[in-house]
Amino acid sequence: MESHTFYFKQFQVRQDACTMKIGTDGVLLGAWSRVDGANRILDIGAGTGVLALMMAQRAPGALVDAIEIDASAADQCAYNFLQSPWKDRLRVVHGSVQEFAAQSPDRYDVIITNPPFFTGGTFSENQTRNQVRHTVKLPHGDLLKAVQRLLKPSGRFGVILPRLEGLRFKELAADYHLFCSRTTEVSTKRGKPVERLLMEFECRPVEMYADSLIIQHDAQNDWTEAYRELTHAFYLFM
Repeated sequence: MESHTFYFKQFQVRQDACTMKIGTDGVLLGAWSRVDGANRILDIGAGTGVLALMMAQRAPGALVDAIEIDASAADQCAYNFLQSPWKDRLRVVHGSVQEFAAQSPDRYDVIITNPPFFTGGTFSENQTRNQVRHTVKLPHGDLLKAVQRLLKPSGRFGVILPRLEGLRFKELAADYHLFCSRTTEVSTKRGKPVERLLMEFECRPVEMYADSLIIQHDAQNDWTEAYRELTHAFYLFM
């Protein structure tokens, strides 16, 4: 297998032109997000397009749009879409979500994003990576404003963030009338602190459902049954 291509059970993703490679966070979000009843789905900050591809696999018949601000990543995302079994239902838009939200007449049943999360700290020499991982190009307020505009009143918005940033994000989201209805605390191993929050938001306050997920046992690649059940439809050797 070529190192620049990541192989899933039903599709493959070329990622050599994308700064941010496929990781556990994206696969977790794509597998965890609810897609029942969705006809229109939007992936914000698509990168390789893996989240949009997972949505197309999980929601037969749904039209899936992906927006990506980086030109090289958008081109590679489009290539990955064309190689997939669902190319007729996938579309990539090159541009910022701020501009897209201001101009698009479309509204979505499901919006997902694996967003930038560093709000401070020093920058590395790799500016493109900083643009992805820091909230410079896409402040969380801008993201939430765009989601508020693009999400249908009955829609759902899913996101994954480090725990502390996730708690802050949840508080900020309420200012945009987006209310957390479901959350999963993610730990790498039993006894380890919570590292990530999977969160789903809706346009009206509802009672929040909360649970937790442990990814693996003590041994390397000794996946828990819960993680296997969540991701087995995607990973080749799961």
